[in-house]
Amino acid sequence: MYLYNLTLQHATAITHAVHGSFSGTKIQEIAISRGKTLELLRPDPNTGKVHTLLAIEIFGIVRSLMAFRLTGGTKDYVVVGSDSGRIVILEYIPQKNIFEKIHQETFGKSGCRRIVPGLYLATDPRGRAVMIGAIEKQKLAYILNRDNQARLTISSPLEAHKSNTLVYHMVGVDVSYDNPIFACLEIDYEEADADPTGEAAQKTQQTLTFYQLDLSVNHVVRKYSEPLEEHANFLVTVPGGDDGPSGVLVCSENYLTYKNLGDQHDIRCPIPRRRNDLDDPERGMIFVCSATHKTKSMFFFLAQTEQGDIFKITLETDEDMVTEIKLKYFDTVPVAAAMCVLKTGFLFVASEFGNHYLYQIAHLGDDDDELEFSSAMPLEEGDTFFFAPRPLRNLVLVDEMESLSPILSCRVADLAAEDTPQLYMMCGRGSRSSLRVLRHGLEVSEMAVSELPGNPNAVWTVKKRSDGELD
Repeated sequence: MYLYNLTLQHATAITHAVHGSFSGTKIQEIAISRGKTLELLRPDPNTGKVHTLLAIEIFGIVRSLMAFRLTGGTKDYVVVGSDSGRIVILEYIPQKNIFEKIHQETFGKSGCRRIVPGLYLATDPRGRAVMIGAIEKQKLAYILNRDNQARLTISSPLEAHKSNTLVYHMVGVDVSYDNPIFACLEIDYEEADADPTGEAAQKTQQTLTFYQLDLSVNHVVRKYSEPLEEHANFLVTVPGGDDGPSGVLVCSENYLTYKNLGDQHDIRCPIPRRRNDLDDPERGMIFVCSATHKTKSMFFFLAQTEQGDIFKITLETDEDMVTEIKLKYFDTVPVAAAMCVLKTGFLFVASEFGNHYLYQIAHLGDDDDELEFSSAMPLEEGDTFFFAPRPLRNLVLVDEMESLSPILSCRVADLAAEDTPQLYMMCGRGSRSSLRVLRHGLEVSEMAVSELPGNPNAVWTVKKRSDGELD
């Protein structure tokens, strides 16, 4: 028995977006998830238009998505964390235009559960291991390798469980070719759980914990843990080895902190705020998403605040030690669920609300008169820097992808007197709200146009020869 299903209108919201060279050529693509569908997009470097190569239903919920490349490889794979209780590795096959399952390993029950991994994914930047984690307790690490036919292999899961621990975020640390290290934002609630007065919960501090995967003995150890001053919401991996100083950027309320193992001391920089901001001045400012761009000679990060302001973050280093963090206001775009900086100079913004955008990065903002803020600038504790938002200067909008998300209200009515009802929807939020009309039917696309002499009154199809296949 085969059951057939057909989705007439696919979801338009994007929950995750990762970029890489999935087809194995030098062209970069973007893999996105729209809840229960996976799509592969390719921005055309010449026209700037975004084309959909492939859209596939997965009959589940994509909870996390990561791209990774094996050491020395030319092709990126996609790792999917879902509500299936499995880790799935997909490879895009351009000849067949499909995502092929390379590995599908079951580790737990299905459903979005608290202690079944799937919500967090982290890959080693050198493509040697992947870690998948749950909100609470369970983390599993897998070693990735090749067999003698150069096919991707995956090890059995290595446990890194810790009970009474909630996880907020997880990333792979770039340690070049040393044993892979994963950094996690965690909180231990054991004492708070046992204290009915609630005092222990007030004193519980979030910790930044490093887990090391020892490749020689196939074992994960909890290498280092330190409490954080502010409550952090996500981590950004800093390039390591020959490319940079390694370590992580901890994005927390009102502050950005650089941390690394060893002798490196913490570098803190406040997150700048808008001058004359109309929001509550007491409200904390956080970064909500980021994108990393790395070339052979330099790297920088683009981080976006919850007001949509993007800052370009660079690190000043002295040998292998970071001495200061520099922030510079870049541009303001709609608040994103994910951002991708492509090597072709595009910035893809998957908006949380409303349409998604592809921008061309026209300038890197190095030579303009915008103020540059630094962690070395003297400031009183609790003070911050101020900047003035402005129209786009470094980015140029080249393409827009329609999105109805979020639909706040909907009415079905035949207001246009077309005999078939239309859908009238209230979409978006704030200044980007819109009223949209949806009609049934398929769009007609024009294939070819040719001028006709005189005034024709009929059109017939004819074959060139009576035995020809085509009219």
